[in-house]
Amino acid sequence: MICIAAVDPRTGQRLYPAYVPTTEPEVRAIAVNAAEASSRLAAKSRQWRAGLLETMATALDEERAPIVTTAASETGFGSDKLHAELARTTFQLRFFADVLHEGSYLEATIDRAGDTAMGPRPDLRRMLVPIGPVAVFGASNFPLAFSVPGGDTASALAAGCAVVAKVHSSHPGTSMLCYEIMTAAASAYGAPPSTLALTFGTDSGRHLVLDPHIKAVGFTGSLGGGKALLEAISQREEPIPFYGELSSINPVVVTPVAAHERAEEIGSGLVSSFTTASGQLCTKPGIALVPTGEDGDRLVAIAHEAVSKADPAVMLNARICADYQTGTRQLSGEPHVSVTVAAQAANSNGYHVLPQVFEVELDDFTSKMSEEIFGPAALVVRYSPDNLQDAVDAMLSALPDSLTATIHTGKNESQSELVAKLSSHAGRVIFNGYPTGVAVAWAQNHGGPWPSTNSLHTSVGATAIRRFLRPLTFQNAPQSYLPEELRDDFTEIPRRIDGVLHRAH
Repeated sequence: MICIAAVDPRTGQRLYPAYVPTTEPEVRAIAVNAAEASSRLAAKSRQWRAGLLETMATALDEERAPIVTTAASETGFGSDKLHAELARTTFQLRFFADVLHEGSYLEATIDRAGDTAMGPRPDLRRMLVPIGPVAVFGASNFPLAFSVPGGDTASALAAGCAVVAKVHSSHPGTSMLCYEIMTAAASAYGAPPSTLALTFGTDSGRHLVLDPHIKAVGFTGSLGGGKALLEAISQREEPIPFYGELSSINPVVVTPVAAHERAEEIGSGLVSSFTTASGQLCTKPGIALVPTGEDGDRLVAIAHEAVSKADPAVMLNARICADYQTGTRQLSGEPHVSVTVAAQAANSNGYHVLPQVFEVELDDFTSKMSEEIFGPAALVVRYSPDNLQDAVDAMLSALPDSLTATIHTGKNESQSELVAKLSSHAGRVIFNGYPTGVAVAWAQNHGGPWPSTNSLHTSVGATAIRRFLRPLTFQNAPQSYLPEELRDDFTEIPRRIDGVLHRAH
């Protein structure tokens, strides 16, 4: 049996302890226990579940030092980045506690009995209820915010669903430590056993999504991994929703006016964005459309200079490192593509790579050049400044859709047509900024057309909870059988009654 152990990507040294893969019978038992826990969680009040999330957040904050130390050794990320990620992680837990207290996520709707143009109508009362146990797959690049204590877990627990997390093999120690902290806090709070559980190993993920007790899957990872899980789910007797965040190029468009006004600022900002976290972010800008001519040349010169001075980057694991090297080698070998590579030699130990910026004329750009390179690399595509709209059309026709699209415009410039084009190909449109960084907020959308995600929902922000809920209507139900949020005298959350939205009192 091959045990699962992390490797320090800075040195290539194996880390301990190692973890035994979870067997199929063990996964079955875990899923059964998660179903029992889900039934008990669903019966708890919103206020109780909010308290559980807040308790978990506090427990994680109190163990900040060992969490960051362990995560740093397994990912190669710096402590500042990991402290910020842990702050985001505990913020998410508390944020969903606020979502529970506010209550509008339930979509509580009441149509009282009465006469209508279609005849008599029964009393109908509808709200969203938990879907059941959720399988969450941890992401390699976010050992905290998109892993065991991350947003999928927070939103599923908030919905009233137990979570079974499949641990990512790049950071098993971090995952286990967070699990132990969270389960200890949950137990002390009075949560049912198996509110949160773990599995280890690739096979355990397949067994998990095939188990009939699992009712939804949250996944952040590669397109290939997502397709494999979708194929497994298709073999189930009962179909379940799969919420996958899979692949994204995140194009950036720089208008001629923006290049004229802010060439140096945009050039340096672009490099900073695609090299942050060693470029291992789903929102990393992978392609930038930049005008030819003097203004665009200034922008690109700044980008080339910044990349040439960049430090070698540490990749999360051997596979990601090898994929980056293969992807950059293939792109640099494409006709008419030039490249600037960081000048400093990469450390031969561990998983170090060099940041790179590529450049090609729009007439020579092909869809083959649009394949995602996960890591600190980006492609600049040069277009004629007299032909912006056609250039954007040509770029978008060669690109898969993305999580984000970014436009840099001039101070008094109007580009409504361009914004409309970008909006149809992405889930979030950024103006005069960069797509890296996804705020946890009520209005956030971290989703997009395939293959960025396969979902109409977001994995970040308040409506992420919607993924793990289903609608339920009660018809002519006596008050005593109704959830309190649907009873006549309940006024603590927003509700729509006979078509009229009522505020909470």
